[in-house]
Amino acid sequence: MKTLLTALCILMLQLFAAQENEVYADGVFGFTENKTQKIFTDWTRVRKEPSVSAQITDSLQVNQPVMVLQKVETVPVLKLGERNANWYKISYQKGDVTSEGYVWGGNLCVGYRNKNGYDFLFGLSKTIDRKIKTLNETEKQNIAGIKVMEGNTLIDEVYFDTGRGEELSIAAFNIESNHKLQNVEFTLKAMVSGEACGIATYDQYVLFKDKKLIALPQLMNVGDAGAYYHSEEYVFPNDKGGISDAFILKVEDMETDEKERETKKRSSKTYLWNGTSYRLK
Repeated sequence: MKTLLTALCILMLQLFAAQENEVYADGVFGFTENKTQKIFTDWTRVRKEPSVSAQITDSLQVNQPVMVLQKVETVPVLKLGERNANWYKISYQKGDVTSEGYVWGGNLCVGYRNKNGYDFLFGLSKTIDRKIKTLNETEKQNIAGIKVMEGNTLIDEVYFDTGRGEELSIAAFNIESNHKLQNVEFTLKAMVSGEACGIATYDQYVLFKDKKLIALPQLMNVGDAGAYYHSEEYVFPNDKGGISDAFILKVEDMETDEKERETKKRSSKTYLWNGTSYRLK
């Protein structure tokens, strides 16, 4: 009996260890089957089977449309840096030839839009070690990018941080108005977020003018079940309280003490826009 209990304990410990080490695909790389996607990473390798050791059958360029045929549930999920993604079976066309193969989901766009004859692509390109000055340590940060394409030609691109792996549960990518900023055609907004309390959401606004992308200072919002929150938002000229030729960064912090009393702090910065660039007032 004692031997049986010992064996059961060992089995349970092994199961818990396996669950802790199990890697799941990040939600931002969850793509719908039978739907068109686009390639984000240049020279994306197409393989005969869903494996990094499988034969390479082709390579695809940025902005290449592909049809997602099937998500492949491999164990473990392939992790490159802080990006975890499934393999996907795809079909694609080059000239009159239609081919099939497998690509890693991290090489696909997280989102894409088209406006005024340009394609705007949003994706995650790599993971880097970012130094934390206050702690004299480093942490891994995912780098995202927005590319503007005219056909197969890259016109411009910008890159920015999107936090760690746990911040890659949800993503969105949209085109907004010019917010009444001089000489701006429109703004792009990319967002990534985690689903749990205490996991940050990152909002990145990018202005588009004269075939150029101009990234604004990134916004970060985070909170934990009423205990605290940190909120950042922009007030543009077309928003209530906005002023012409500028955008205002508003920051609010709240925390509760042991008696559940709230303390709030608010601050703001104004960035002047001259039709070409911005500067802190």
